[in-house]
Amino acid sequence: MKKIKFLENYIFDFKCLIENHDLKNFEKFSNMILNIKKKKRKIIVIGNGGSASICSHFSVDLTKNAKIRCINFNEANLITCFSNDYGFENWLVKSIEYYAEKGDMLISISSSGESKNILNASKYFKSCFGQVVTFTGHKKNNNLKKIGNINFWVNSNSYNMVENIHQFWLLMCIDLIIGKKDYKSSL
Repeated sequence: MKKIKFLENYIFDFKCLIENHDLKNFEKFSNMILNIKKKKRKIIVIGNGGSASICSHFSVDLTKNAKIRCINFNEANLITCFSNDYGFENWLVKSIEYYAEKGDMLISISSSGESKNILNASKYFKSCFGQVVTFTGHKKNNNLKKIGNINFWVNSNSYNMVENIHQFWLLMCIDLIIGKKDYKSSL
């Protein structure tokens, strides 16, 4: 019985956290993405750990299903080479230097909003290339939120809750862009 109660509370908390956001921000975010497509630019998505997995999933689905160019840097030899040569705190900055172009958009995902490599890359991108959208959790006034043009924040200290909601929101935005939630993902 204790486990059932835990699950009921978990699902209740998850629902509350998902719904506790201004829907107009999602509309604005989806319009920004569509504008990137219209201008023939691309979206770059960055994150560490579980957030890196979210980056991979989002970038593939956005590219394949919504036909919008989206990349991430989750390539082991790129990460280890650039981390070795430039330091872990700067490997994403170097990746952005090589891959970003003026007018691109960066999506930065960090549960804490305090990951040094994500902060450095986001500041650099915003100053040189274009707009930054952030997905964070934990502290409301985390440092990554201060960089974003649009910010999506989850009011939770639970990494699993924060990461699951980030994934949900990002995939929801793909469906919003496509205009439906049920579609064939292959041609």
